[in-house]
This record gives sequence, structure tokens and C-alpha cells, in this order.
Amino acid sequence: MSMQSNPSSNNPSAGQQRRQATSLLLRLQWLVILILLASIVWLYVSQQRFERQMDNRLQSNEQVIGRLNDMDDRLFAISQASAPAPSVAPSSQAQNQLALLRIQIKTVDKLLLDNDYDAAIELLRGLQWQLSQSSNEIAPALTIVLRQSLVKDIERLQAKASQSSPWALQNLAIQNIQNYLHTQRRLIGRTDANNLSAPITARDMTISEIIMTLNLAMQSSNMHNKDQLVSYLSQAQSQLRPLLVSTNANSTDMPRQTAQSDVGASTAKSSTERLSNLSALPAPKRLADVSQSLETLIAAAPTTTALLTSQVLADPKR
Repeated sequence: MSMQSNPSSNNPSAGQQRRQATSLLLRLQWLVILILLASIVWLYVSQQRFERQMDNRLQSNEQVIGRLNDMDDRLFAISQASAPAPSVAPSSQAQNQLALLRIQIKTVDKLLLDNDYDAAIELLRGLQWQLSQSSNEIAPALTIVLRQSLVKDIERLQAKASQSSPWALQNLAIQNIQNYLHTQRRLIGRTDANNLSAPITARDMTISEIIMTLNLAMQSSNMHNKDQLVSYLSQAQSQLRPLLVSTNANSTDMPRQTAQSDVGASTAKSSTERLSNLSALPAPKRLADVSQSLETLIAAAPTTTALLTSQVLADPKR
């Protein structure tokens, strides 16, 4: 009898087995919870670090812009101070007037960068009056060419002043894209509202990165820097591609065919119109519209054209 009771005494009872299993499950649950909490903290820290980096980059850009503006002001003051003094000789007087004219045309270029068309036109008209005075010592043939170029520049600036600034239209289109992306991020937040411990998804991070890149694009547009504007718009388009791939993979065939037909029809009708007039670019309603809008903005990036008068004065023969 003693030999038969020993094995049963060494084996744990059913209650002990249940307690051991329950303890093991609790430990696994706590382990999973700790891992999830660590992941949430890591994602939050990563997002904060990214936002700090972007803020630092924006601040450094603003400092660089301020320094460049100071350098422009100093160079302009130096150029005015170092202008050659008038001389009795007619040839020296003509050269001095041409040098002053070049400085004034540079001032017009700076006014155009600030979209101050009215002041630029008034200054060009003042140059017309200056060339028509009897004190003008510039050669008659060159005076005629300059007056003709000034007339053409004034006419072109008057036509541009009556239209919307292409840089402002770029900013408006970028703001429409950002507003749509903000709504997408808020929609994601509402779907996870019942789960307070829902982690930040990769989609959230991607949308935030695109919005910050578009902020840099708007800064480049405000500075009238075409190269940086195109670079940041292209970067935003690259960041958008993974979202387009995942969206297309999750969509069904029927909506995809309908969306493709709609995009094809709208592109065929208004692609040329959008390139010539960004005000015809509608606000996006889907991620595919965002990609199409970015392509249009890149293709329609504004360019600053030099004044005809500045090209005449830049001739080394003058």
C-alpha cells in the first residue's frame, strides 16, 4: 500500500495545476502589457525627437534667411556708398549714370521678389523720366533701347499685377493638401477613440512627416526659392508613395476602377489648365488626389524672370 501511495503524493493535484497555469498566464499577460507600454513610449519619444529636429531645422532656416537679408542690405548700402562720383567729362558722367541705373534696377528686382509690383512699376516710370531729362549723358542709341525695354517691362508687370501671384497659389494649394492630411489623421484618431492605449501607427508618423515637409516647401515658396520648393515637394511625394501602395492594396477592384476612370477623365480635361492656372487646382479628396496635386505643383513651380532692362544693362558692351 505504501508503494502505491508514493506516486500520487509526488504528483501535484488538479487544483495545484490550475493555480500554476493561472500564475503562468498572469505573468505572460503582464509581460505582453509591459512590451506594449514600452512600444508606446518608444514611439512617443521618437515622434517628439522628430518634431524637435524639424523645429530646430526651421529655426536654423529662419536664422539663415535673416542673415542673408542683412547681407543684402549691407551690400546695397555699400554699392550706393561706392558709386563713382560725378565728373566733368561727359563719358564719366554717362558711366556714372549707367552705374546708378543698374543699382536702381537691382532695387526693382528686390521689390519684385517681395511681390510689390506697384512700387516696382513706379520706380521704372521714374527711370523713364530720368532718361528723358536733358541732364542724361547716356548715348542716344542706348537711351532709346533702355526706354523701349522699360516700356515693355512696365507693361509686363502691369499684366502680372492684375493676376494672382503664382507663389501665393502654390502656398494655397499646399495648405489644401495639409488640411486634407490633417483630416486623415483626425479620422484615424476617432477610429481608435475607444482604445485609449492604442499605439501611434506608422501611417500617423508618415502623415506627420509629409505635413512637416510641406511646411518647409511653403517656407521655400515664401522665399521664392524654386529649387528648394521642388525638392521638398518631391520629398513629400516620395513619403506619400507607401500610403498609396497600402491604400491600393486594401481597396477592392470596383472602387479602384471607378477611381482610375475619374482621375483619367479629370486629368484629360484640366491638366493643361492647372499648369497654366493653379487656382483651378481643386482641394484633394483622396490620397491619389494628393499625389496628383503634388505632381502639378512640381510641374508648375514659379520661375523668376529677369527684367528686359536688366538684361540690356548686363551686356558687357554697355
